[in-house]
Amino acid sequence: ALEFFAREGVEGVTMRALADAIEYSPPVIYAHFRDKDAIIRELCNRQIRGLAQAFSTFGALDPVERLRRIGYAYTGFAVEHPSHFRFLFLTEHALPDELGDDPEQNAYAFLKQTVKDGLAAGVFRAGYTDAEEIAQLCWGSAHGLVALHNIKAQASWIEWRDARTSARRLIDATLDGIVKPEAAKRAARPAPRRAPVRRGSR
Repeated sequence: ALEFFAREGVEGVTMRALADAIEYSPPVIYAHFRDKDAIIRELCNRQIRGLAQAFSTFGALDPVERLRRIGYAYTGFAVEHPSHFRFLFLTEHALPDELGDDPEQNAYAFLKQTVKDGLAAGVFRAGYTDAEEIAQLCWGSAHGLVALHNIKAQASWIEWRDARTSARRLIDATLDGIVKPEAAKRAARPAPRRAPVRRGSR
């Protein structure tokens, strides 16, 4: 269903066409989903929850490094799953809000919570105080380049560079612009190693 929506667009898909594409009869689909919008909500919720779970694997990191990893994971998703990315973020439909502000369920909530943690830690340069704005700046820097690749990758008049590498450079440049240099240096330091536990002498 994801592939079909990404290829045909939301407006171009009917329940009957979707049933034919996934080789089910329309009554079977209607037994599980009231209408096309219900299917779209479920598809979106699954993808957003999946991103949130991917982000949570580095939830204990310094806020600056966490923002960097969020951007890297987002661009990795775009490069590795282009049709899913296109359906979720480049297709015209309203993203559902059933997931609320739970960072464990909602990828954007995780991003925003990371920004709030950064604000509390004083990592941002003067003038960057709005958590929503900072979150959208970070999202935009991760999104823009991979979105261009997704919809214009076949354009022969552009000498494309590697999408993942270029996107990471853009994310790093954005963070350099909004994060205090000393905070960026702290985030770049490797975590201190634990001292080995000494066994007692016999």
